[in-house]
Amino acid sequence: MPAHHHSASHSHHGHSHAPVAGHGRAFAIGIVLNLGFVAIEAGYGFWADSMALLSDAGHNLSDVLGLAIAWGAALLARRGPTERFTYGLRSSSILAALFNALLLLVAVGGIVWESLQRIIEPTPVAAGTMMVVAGIGILVNGFTAFLFMGGHNDLNIRGAFLHMVADAAVSLGVVLGGLAILWTGAGWIDPVLSLVIAAVIVWGTWSLLKQSLTLSLHGVPRGIAVPDVRKALERMPGVARVHHLHVWAVSTTEAALTAHLVMPNGHPGDGFLAGAHRELKEHFGIGHATLQIEINQSAAVHEHDSNCPLEQYEHPHQGHKHEGHHHR
Repeated sequence: MPAHHHSASHSHHGHSHAPVAGHGRAFAIGIVLNLGFVAIEAGYGFWADSMALLSDAGHNLSDVLGLAIAWGAALLARRGPTERFTYGLRSSSILAALFNALLLLVAVGGIVWESLQRIIEPTPVAAGTMMVVAGIGILVNGFTAFLFMGGHNDLNIRGAFLHMVADAAVSLGVVLGGLAILWTGAGWIDPVLSLVIAAVIVWGTWSLLKQSLTLSLHGVPRGIAVPDVRKALERMPGVARVHHLHVWAVSTTEAALTAHLVMPNGHPGDGFLAGAHRELKEHFGIGHATLQIEINQSAAVHEHDSNCPLEQYEHPHQGHKHEGHHHR
């Protein structure tokens, strides 16, 4: 039976918690500003009989909820590991990013519905008031988006940024719609422009939704190519082959890896493991790496027994024979 050595050593230095931890103030300011603006916009929406303002207020309220969820996830992600949650609660940031993407799409659905209603049944609108209030919205949402700039490596922060940019775009659309109504008197301009803005928001949100859904299903984070990781490990001294290679996201900023390295000449020592961890961190951004060293006498036969519990999780790779454990 081949000897199995498991490396419990992890390279924890270099983990990027700064984007999340450094935006706590941005979340607080964004929530307070947007809550105040929602109250103002909804009040003037009723006063001006503007469905555009009311729907935008509802959209902004959904984004306030999204910011609160993202902030809560950022705080949870900073909690240390426990015996029950050995990675802590870092993955809550992934769930928050996914929920934010879904919430934004639901808000877009509300905008589309209200816009269609206004096309069918146009109503007089106080265009001047609509423009002034929406102009304030551009400033509030633009400033909030500015607070989240620089954190795009974190999918959760990127989601908050997209929320605020989308809100600013919607407010800009309301301003342009009000201006066009003042010039032409055509009430259909506002809802049509809102539909265009909704399409732009969906276009920008789709990528966020796909990425967050991928990470929530333990998919490989964007920017990491598993074949390249495999080749990097196989190029290391003494490594005959690599199998059971798995890469997934621990949070919106951290990636983890497990792999079996077949090394016929024996365990290479802690120096090799430290170098492997450093290589994975520097070139692929993988900060959590667990490497199992397997000593195979022939380095040519390494097959699964039919009862091997890992058989169903091994994937065939181009140019590699299906590999695994030899059990007796």
